[in-house]
Amino acid sequence: MTARGRLCALALCLATLASAAGCVVVPQNRRKRLADPMMRFDTDALDAHRKQKFYSTREGAAGGDGTPAGGGCGCQ
Repeated sequence: MTARGRLCALALCLATLASAAGCVVVPQNRRKRLADPMMRFDTDALDAHRKQKFYSTREGAAGGDGTPAGGGCGCQ
C-alpha cells in the first residue's frame, strides 16, 4: 500500500469516526435536561409564546403541537 493509499484510508477512518460520534442514544432520564427552554434558539420566550398562540388560533388545529385543543377563537 502506498503512502497516498494509507493517507486516504486514514482520512476515511477519521471521517467515519467523526460522523459516528454524533449518533448517541440519550437515556430517558436525561432528556429533560436537553429539552430545557434555555436550549431554544428563540431570544424572547414571551414573543415565542405569543407567536405560538397566534399560530394555534389561526390554524384551529387540535393537538398538532402537543397542546390541548381550543375553540379557535383565541380563548384557550
